[in-house]
Amino acid sequence: MNGSFTKTAWEIFENCIADYHKADDVDHPMKNPFSEGTIEATLYHKNWIDTVQWHLEDIIRDPQINAEEALKIKRRIDASNQDRTDMVEEIDTWFREKYADVEMQEGAKINTESPAWAIDRFSILSLKIYHMREEVQRKDVTPEHHSKVAGKLAILEEQKVDLSTAIEELLEDYASGRKYMKVYRQMKMYNDPSLNPVLYKQSK
Repeated sequence: MNGSFTKTAWEIFENCIADYHKADDVDHPMKNPFSEGTIEATLYHKNWIDTVQWHLEDIIRDPQINAEEALKIKRRIDASNQDRTDMVEEIDTWFREKYADVEMQEGAKINTESPAWAIDRFSILSLKIYHMREEVQRKDVTPEHHSKVAGKLAILEEQKVDLSTAIEELLEDYASGRKYMKVYRQMKMYNDPSLNPVLYKQSK
């Protein structure tokens, strides 16, 4: 990956969201355009997971949905959240390898979150901007609605600049040794049959 990480990531996210909306179907298979094992492929896959889950979250809020279908979607969202976490950890592994040989400066500090979790928020932000822009472009709304969503879109665009800047500054800190990475794996207990009491009590 050459140049600004966030610029490249954002372009990948936008392309992924556009690819999803060609079919606009949560069951449509992902066709990752990048070579397997590359950070670009991982970023595309990450955003695809986020995009599908975004639309699953819309579907499950349909007041007319039946309980059986809602439960299926809820469990699918739970599985998606685990996939999302796994993908974040994969991105963090890439960053750790990238900065593995950097010599830490004296007094180097740790950051409150890993870079991949910041990228996770960046991916979600790309979806917020895409769908808020759709709202701005709607023709079947009142001027008041249009004004409201246009204001929200402007805030999201500002957030994009701020978050992109913060991520780039964090990566510069890692590259220079001013900060160091220490990644804690997400220990989600509810998905683990040996840690979720509702599950392990049933196996006795």
